Amino acid sequence: MDNEFQAIGEVFSAKKKKVKPPAYEWQELALRVIAELRVPNNKRNSVFKVCKQNGRHAVEKALNDTKELCLSGSGWKYFFKIIDRKPPVV
Repeated sequence: MDNEFQAIGEVFSAKKKKVKPPAYEWQELALRVIAELRVPNNKRNSVFKVCKQNGRHAVEKALNDTKELCLSGSGWKYFFKIIDRKPPVV
């Protein structure tokens, strides 16, 4: 095994991946939904669209309902069904 120490210059010159923070609040919410429901890559854009078009309260309510009602399986599919549901007109 090669157990040599690196020079201090090599340690500091290593390229670090820069992660841009979300520009809008709805983007941060969408990333949270994607992480919590394990949304597949091909449906990520749909989550961003839902979070942009609906209010934070509606998205969080749909997320909480999904976590309560769908204990196993694909929760992200259930999330889209809940968020697509229109409230009754009174």
